[in-house]
Amino acid sequence: MNVTKLVCSACGVTFAPGKVYNLCATCGMPLFVLYDLEAAGRTLTKEALRTREANMWRYREVLPVENPAENIVCLGEGWTPLMPMPRLGAELGMANLYIKDEGQNPTGSFKARGMTAAVSMAKELGIKKLAVPSAGNAAGAMAAYAARAGLEAHIFMPQDTPQANVIECREMGAQVTLIDGLITDCGAEVARRKEAEGWFDVSTLKEPYRIEGKKTLGYELAEQLDWELPDALFYPTGGGTGLIGMWKAFDEMEELGWIGSHRPRIYSVQAEGCAPIVRAFEAGQTHAGEFPNAHTKASGLRVPKAIGDFIMLEAIRKSGGGAVAVSDNAMIKAVREVGQLEGLFLAPEGAACYAAMVDLLEAGQIGEDERVVIFNTGTGLKYLECFGED
Repeated sequence: MNVTKLVCSACGVTFAPGKVYNLCATCGMPLFVLYDLEAAGRTLTKEALRTREANMWRYREVLPVENPAENIVCLGEGWTPLMPMPRLGAELGMANLYIKDEGQNPTGSFKARGMTAAVSMAKELGIKKLAVPSAGNAAGAMAAYAARAGLEAHIFMPQDTPQANVIECREMGAQVTLIDGLITDCGAEVARRKEAEGWFDVSTLKEPYRIEGKKTLGYELAEQLDWELPDALFYPTGGGTGLIGMWKAFDEMEELGWIGSHRPRIYSVQAEGCAPIVRAFEAGQTHAGEFPNAHTKASGLRVPKAIGDFIMLEAIRKSGGGAVAVSDNAMIKAVREVGQLEGLFLAPEGAACYAAMVDLLEAGQIGEDERVVIFNTGTGLKYLECFGED
């Protein structure tokens, strides 16, 4: 398509497209894909989008697959609803509150976006065996797309990963290994074995393409709001690929001439029991140290150390936003509140964003007249162990 090069997000070293990469060979940091946006814009226009397929590959000119007809591995991901929340809004005095419901993706979460891009590129580059450490939802997505592409999937998850994720992966033919530890321990096991086993590591931000799938969240958000970005958005942050991807998408859309320089205030939401980005943000740090004794019912937020921490922190600060931690009890309470008023069964991570937004609204940091978007990253059906019977 229109890929011109890959560039390191930290040191700026560039790499030629069409080859297999994980991290920057110079400094070990994540790589970004760059495009010839002038060429992309000749066919990728607002008018063209009106008749395109209702999935994330509608933006194919700014996605990395060179031969879409042969190599895109698609299950219908993306173009999820951006839903107004009138009853919640009325309770809070807000007229413009929305939830972007990623639970309606294949395998029930936003991870489908990143994995369709990563697996499609693996297929295009001739990779046969994939490995991933995951808190659950990325594993399910990888298993699904690998199965559809005919590739081997090797998955490493914490022992206490929700059973829905474990069963899902096994039933789609993945080789599943449960580790007594956190996602960082799972990542260490993949790193230890990948060379000998011939696996390609598709860990969060340790290959260049999952972020490209996740950035379509930003394109959809703009398109669904008629090319006017919201005032604020709340995003649950573990590895942070979606947050970083949207920030990248906003810059690309501005260069395409679709939006102006306005950016939403980005609020990164984490759990009180695992809040490395919140802690670093509040301390004025550019990197986030590993969070000790990480624990939370929201398995997607249980990421004690993220390789893209410095990119997230920069985006949050440039946007004028912030970082907020909420308790597990607040998340679970928010799941019920949203469900009973609006009929959406949020994942705890998405509910955490609602709880954080309410806290900032009460503190006067969010205005009642502002347009606010909450990202629900998955369906609550994946987290049944989190909920009591009362």
